[in-house]
Amino acid sequence: MSDYLVIVESPTKAKTIKKYLGRRYKVNASMGHVIDLPKSQIGIDTENNFSPKYITIRGKGEKLKELKSAAKDVKKIYLAADPDREGEAICWHLSRALGISDSELCRVEFNEITELAIKEAFKKPRLIDHNRVNAQQARRVLDRLVGYKISPLLWKKVRKGLSAGRVQSVALRLIVERENEIESFTPEEYWTLEARLKAEKAEFTARYHGKQGKKHVPSQRSELDDVLAGIEGQDFIVSSVKKKERKRNPSPPFTTSSLQQEASRKLGFAARKTMMIAQQLYEGLQLGKEGVVGLITYIRTDALRVSQQAQEETRSFISNEYGKNYLPQKPAVYRSKKGAQEAHEAIRPTSVLRTPEQVKEFLSRDQNRLYKLIWNRFTASQMAHAVFDTVSVDITAGSYLFRAAGSQIKFDGFMKLYIEGSDEEEKKEGGLLPELSEGEKLLLLELMPEQHFTQPPPRFSEAMLVKTLEEKGIGRPSTYAPIIDTLQTRGYVVREAKVFYATEMGRLVLDLLLEFFPAVLDVDFTAQMEERLDKIAEGELDWVEVIRSFYESFAVSLKIAEEHMEKIVIEPEVSDEACPNCGRNLVYKMGKYGKFLACPGFPECRYAKPIIKQMDVDCPLCGKPLVERKTKRRRKFFGCSGYPECEFTTWDTPKKEKCPQCGYLTVLKGKALQCANKECAQFLSISKKDATGDAKAATKRSGSRSAGRSNK
Repeated sequence: MSDYLVIVESPTKAKTIKKYLGRRYKVNASMGHVIDLPKSQIGIDTENNFSPKYITIRGKGEKLKELKSAAKDVKKIYLAADPDREGEAICWHLSRALGISDSELCRVEFNEITELAIKEAFKKPRLIDHNRVNAQQARRVLDRLVGYKISPLLWKKVRKGLSAGRVQSVALRLIVERENEIESFTPEEYWTLEARLKAEKAEFTARYHGKQGKKHVPSQRSELDDVLAGIEGQDFIVSSVKKKERKRNPSPPFTTSSLQQEASRKLGFAARKTMMIAQQLYEGLQLGKEGVVGLITYIRTDALRVSQQAQEETRSFISNEYGKNYLPQKPAVYRSKKGAQEAHEAIRPTSVLRTPEQVKEFLSRDQNRLYKLIWNRFTASQMAHAVFDTVSVDITAGSYLFRAAGSQIKFDGFMKLYIEGSDEEEKKEGGLLPELSEGEKLLLLELMPEQHFTQPPPRFSEAMLVKTLEEKGIGRPSTYAPIIDTLQTRGYVVREAKVFYATEMGRLVLDLLLEFFPAVLDVDFTAQMEERLDKIAEGELDWVEVIRSFYESFAVSLKIAEEHMEKIVIEPEVSDEACPNCGRNLVYKMGKYGKFLACPGFPECRYAKPIIKQMDVDCPLCGKPLVERKTKRRRKFFGCSGYPECEFTTWDTPKKEKCPQCGYLTVLKGKALQCANKECAQFLSISKKDATGDAKAATKRSGSRSAGRSNK
């Protein structure tokens, strides 16, 4: 019989922790929350200090019974949910359900699942932090009041199935306002002028900067013609040469926000996928003889703090692996943003000695890619700065000024391991200018004028939206992924070519919310509410008073909306396709998984069908067109339109080009094409940009690694 019971959220986490605690400890998983607000009703007593009505979650009764049974004959119960407000709330609910006293030191908290961290945490259990619980409870009550009061109003006035979350609505506002900026944007013309010049030893280009010491950007061709006329016949003379050494510091280790942004940019991961894989790395994975190991620290954090032990281990690794010149004199210290929870650390490997190459064989492809990203970023953050030799040259042609600049890496430093977007551009540009001296006369080879137009602000990608939400103080690390998911699920935005577009429904809902609930949609108000929640967690504000101050004005707005919001009838878009059952033209409808076609005669006629995108590629087995389909989990794949008679499928994007070796279908695999015939599996040297039929055969890969199986 075990002496102690430890309760965590997930079975994987339980398995990893059990390995370190030994036989006297029994570790059970609660499978997340077991107690929460009811789904079928608001569950908040607005007349009695906003008292929440908590119930056992449907389907969790047996789990709670199991935990109570396990708790009967043990000396002590430890509650070890995640080290955040959500985890604190889970522990509080469990303590009440299991009859644990408020004075009991039962809460165990750790930032990483390693032997040392676990054993140290169990040496110093603490009381449940009721301030954190109250902050989480206040957020839950706020979101419930907004969601369960406004959403039914939208169902009544617009359409069933709509929602109006407190934070998601502000995120929707950002996307729609960006869309409006793009639509109202008026491009402005401007011109650039480059001069191709020749020095004694080499050629280079310089760009027109201005006239008589003042910067000038020609706004039309006539202005540029005046510049060209003024330059004509003038000698190009080097007026100044400035050389200097420039240093670039590494970026800090990841927070939740920066991890989601970088995983989106570098790996193409959606925020939810990033967090799902990161959770697996945090909770622990089987590493052969080493057993189950937690590979990274806690993943929901906005802090940049790094433990002294981790820094010392990393500095030793860098010195041994790359040399002492890659080690800064003092350990790197990064400042977290205002309001960050400094009890947490940044996201880092639990041990830098566990390199991506060492664990690669035990991880899935995506797990390894994300782990490598985290490992590289953290290790680079503890390395020396990069050093560039730069040169800037001013060249005069009469009263006109041209400028040229160049840089070259003198010492790569942290860039040996991790290169960001701006670093990559600089590294590609590379190269110093030829040796030039003041007063040197240059030969003009060519003048190259070019017309440009200003561009509208870009649409939000996932990375940009997460960054903007963080900068504006909207939401918290754990909320970014659910916000983005909800906006897409409700049909308020669609994601195409990796950027978000607001739908007509999204615009309509936003207009109604802005008209009747401007405070809820106010960006500054939402950010200030996050600050108030932080102060509740710190014990500086009373959660009931914060809710009351919000609800008093919200209730007034709600009453006005119920009386004055007009009912909106949305006519469905009619398609050209006829219903095979009753002959009426099918209409486009929005469901849980996006648009689909349905008969307008519902409920008398219940015919419905998914919208299938047809590819301009024929099936290699039967010759019918291939179509794009999705699994129940929304994963995209491609199959024959003749299914079920023809069962050809492939996960990879089919291309029109045929394999030059066997004439079979080719599919896009990364940046190259590969034959989809498992007997051939030929990789072809064709990139995404210049895929043509004159492919050259490249390295032949084994059939076991071929993409696109022809018989699934």
